[in-house]
Amino acid sequence: MLIKANLQKILDSLKPGVRLVAVSKFHPVEALQEAYNAGQRVFGESHVQELMMKQEVLPKDIEWHFIGHLQTNKVKYMAPFVSLIHAVDTMKLLKEIDKQAQKCGRVIDVLLQVHVAKEETKFGFSPEELEQLLIDGEWKQYGHVRIVGLMAMATNTDDEAQIAYEFEIVHSLFGAVKKRFFLDAPWFKELSMGMSGDYLIAQQHGSTLVRVGSKIFGERQYN
Repeated sequence: MLIKANLQKILDSLKPGVRLVAVSKFHPVEALQEAYNAGQRVFGESHVQELMMKQEVLPKDIEWHFIGHLQTNKVKYMAPFVSLIHAVDTMKLLKEIDKQAQKCGRVIDVLLQVHVAKEETKFGFSPEELEQLLIDGEWKQYGHVRIVGLMAMATNTDDEAQIAYEFEIVHSLFGAVKKRFFLDAPWFKELSMGMSGDYLIAQQHGSTLVRVGSKIFGERQYN
């Protein structure tokens, strides 16, 4: 019952048009089933092996999002079923997703990851690199991936002004990219920003997908 109540609390705090990705990594199948029974259909995982195991046993109408850093050699395992890959951070990865999606006869939706946080450890394209990638246009050759938006993480800090500033940079970038490269693409509409600690700030700055885990499931069950 706790998961159901937690889930409802999060949903009640979301603005219209903002979707919840329940981050279920490191939580047992039973916890996901409880969230599913409460109506949640979008789940986010960041380990391919764990994702595959859960996808096998849980209901087939779940929309699986891959939210972690993805290695190219793991793409093939999730290509048959993944709904959205949040963190495409290299052209090499984009190309591999296209290749594996083609083998499965699918078009896989992806988000390009933008790096705006202060931490060097976070992945993603700088705003300048993102612009150059889109200008170069190699992505247009890939018929089995569809770029549907951007994803970003803010600096891990208690400074809410800093977090808001970074989210606004990405929101402005999203608008500029949409206008310049995806004006005639109604599917380019997703902005994945905000986690358990900062999703309320993220949704004030245009986020359409918030990735919340511990506020739903509690602390991680196993590693």
